[in-house]
Amino acid sequence: MAVNATNSTSSAIAQAAGAGSTTNPNGVLGKDDFLKLLLTQLQYQDPTAPTDTEKILSQTSQLATLESSNNTQAALDKLASSLGNAQQFSTIAAIGKTADLGSDSIALDKGNSSTFEVYFPQDVQNGTIDITDNSGVTVKTLDVGTNPSGVYQFTWDGSNTAGNAVDSGVYHVNANYTNSDGKALTTRLGAYPIESVKFDKGNTLVKLGSNYVPLKNIKEVY
Repeated sequence: MAVNATNSTSSAIAQAAGAGSTTNPNGVLGKDDFLKLLLTQLQYQDPTAPTDTEKILSQTSQLATLESSNNTQAALDKLASSLGNAQQFSTIAAIGKTADLGSDSIALDKGNSSTFEVYFPQDVQNGTIDITDNSGVTVKTLDVGTNPSGVYQFTWDGSNTAGNAVDSGVYHVNANYTNSDGKALTTRLGAYPIESVKFDKGNTLVKLGSNYVPLKNIKEVY
């Protein structure tokens, strides 16, 4: 009885591919699938017309290339993960330093108030917070009081020095104060000490005042 080697080989390869489709729903052949197909082809080849040696070498070369590609990708993934972890944990060294968000601005809607935080690097004997518009005109002055160094929260009711509600817009917050030695100093909104670092779902967050801020939002650390 004659054996149809071609049909047997095709059937076996189809079965192997079909079996692979159950465990590989994405239809992407891995190195194990490639090797299984190659061995199946050799197993069911026609004894009177065996697979050409050059073709086998070509397929083996493809398998080696696939293996090398997989190993390279795995090594790159591991390197990227290591670099990411190193970068995250290097941020811990910034704890205690000052982070600058690069802006002293707050946005205000007319009729609403605004709460913000200002960091005073030294003890405050007395001082004021000046809220200015984009033209540099002071619209409101808040009293700082006498306090130890630290981050303090202030609330502006949205009114000007005359008690009238200011227009909606962007305003700037800067402070002038004297320390316990009587030295005149300045500070502003947007610069705070880094109190802690948190890692959340691949993101690095630093605690500035009472808020956690993404590391990417920081313009300068000093």
